Amino acid sequence: MTEFLNNLFFIFQRISWLSIFDILLVTLIFFGLLYSLRDTQAMALLRGMILLAVAIILLTSLVELPAFSWFAQSSLPALLLSIPVIFAPEIRRALERLGRAGTIWTVSMKSADMSLGQTIRAVVSAAARLSARQHGALIVLQRLDNLEEYIQTGVPMNARVTPEILLQIFYPNTPLHDGGVIIVGSQIAAASCVMPLSASGVLNRSPDRQMGLRHRAALGTSEVSDAIAVVVSEETGAISIAHAGRMLRRLDPDRLENILIAFFRPQGEIRKKNVFERLFPGLFSRKEDK
Repeated sequence: MTEFLNNLFFIFQRISWLSIFDILLVTLIFFGLLYSLRDTQAMALLRGMILLAVAIILLTSLVELPAFSWFAQSSLPALLLSIPVIFAPEIRRALERLGRAGTIWTVSMKSADMSLGQTIRAVVSAAARLSARQHGALIVLQRLDNLEEYIQTGVPMNARVTPEILLQIFYPNTPLHDGGVIIVGSQIAAASCVMPLSASGVLNRSPDRQMGLRHRAALGTSEVSDAIAVVVSEETGAISIAHAGRMLRRLDPDRLENILIAFFRPQGEIRKKNVFERLFPGLFSRKEDK
C-alpha cells in the first residue's frame, strides 16, 4: 500500500499544466469522434472493432500463441488502412462540420427581408392543410448552407411561396409530389428534389413505424446541412420538423410556426455562435430545448 501511494504521489509530482492540457485535448478529440458517430451504423462497427482489438490483445498477452501473434501483427496495417473506407461517410460529415465551424458570427436572415414572415406563415398553412388531408410532403428551408447540389436534382420553380402552390405540388399522383421542395428565402427554388437519406438509427428506435422515406430524407438533410426540414406524414398526417440530426414530431401549426420563427429570427437578430456549437449542434440544441 505504501509503495502504491508513493508511485501515485510520484505521478502527481510530474503532472504540469501542459500535461493536463494534453490530456484534455486528447479527451476532446475522442469525445468529438464518439459524438459524431452517435446513433449511426458506424457506432456498431466501431464497437465491434474495439471488441475484436481487445480480444486479440488478451489472446496475445495472456497465452503463448506464436502463430496467432504473427497473424495479428501482420494484419494490423490492413485494419488501419480499412478504417477510412469503413468510416468514410462519418469522416466526410465531420469535415463538413469543421468547415462550417469557421463562421463565428451568423445572421439567420436579413432584416430587410420582410417577406420571411409571409413565407413562414405560408409553409405553416400548407403543412396544416396537408396534414388535415393526409397528403405527404417534404419542405426544406435553406439557411446558411447552400443546397444547390440538391436543387439541381429537382424541377426548377423560382416561384413565390404560397400555400396553394405547395398544396398543388404535393397533391397525390401529380408529377412533382415525390421528393422534396427546397425554399430559398421567399422563393420555391425547386420541387421534386432528391434529398440525402439518413444513415442514423434514430428512426429505427422510434416507438411507431409510420416514418418512411420522407422522414429519412428530412433527417438526412438536417445531418448534412443546417437546413430546416418540415415533414407531413402520408399515413397519419402528423407534422414533424428535423434539424441538426434531430426530429420533433406531432407538432401543431402554432408550435411549428413558433419553431420556424425561432430558427430564422425574422427581426434580423444577430447571435454569436462559438466553434463548438457549430461542430456539435445537436449537443447545444438539446440544452436550448430545455
